[in-house]
Amino acid sequence: MAAPGSFNTQGRLLLKKELEKLTKEPVEGFSGKSSHNTGLRGDNILEWNVMIMGPPDTLYEGGFFRATLSFPEEYPQRPPKMKFISKMWHPNIAKNGSVCISILHEPGDDNWGYETADERWKPVHSVTTIIMSVISMLSEGNDESPANLDAAVQWRNDYSGKYKENVMETVRLSQEHTEDG
Repeated sequence: MAAPGSFNTQGRLLLKKELEKLTKEPVEGFSGKSSHNTGLRGDNILEWNVMIMGPPDTLYEGGFFRATLSFPEEYPQRPPKMKFISKMWHPNIAKNGSVCISILHEPGDDNWGYETADERWKPVHSVTTIIMSVISMLSEGNDESPANLDAAVQWRNDYSGKYKENVMETVRLSQEHTEDG
């Protein structure tokens, strides 16, 4: 059995290595460097500010979306929480900015039977796999299990109309806020 606090130390060391790796080998569409309000929130390795760039050939292309990753003390045994600070319009992003995708759900079986344990958090996941999943989510949302019901209804019923209009507004706002610093 691990000594008390060993996950804490191991998790913090793992996060430090991941941050160093992402700084040296950035993931396309993501920034965690200490610029444009990204990087650690203060000196706390468990709190990150990140920037997700809208994926090419999607409605989100050209957007610069700020988000936070908050890692629990038990990381990597438990998943972080991701929340967009930038206004977002997407079926899998709640109106308060919380990201709802399988990879960020607690490990184990889904009480509602929607997800398999294989789709949920595993300690082998990394910040890179989280970011890649979020970028993929922006490219292909899931309107079957929405965090934002209004966006999901628009996604299904008026994708090329009102949904597209709302996403274009979020992209425009993200560009304005990026220019502000």
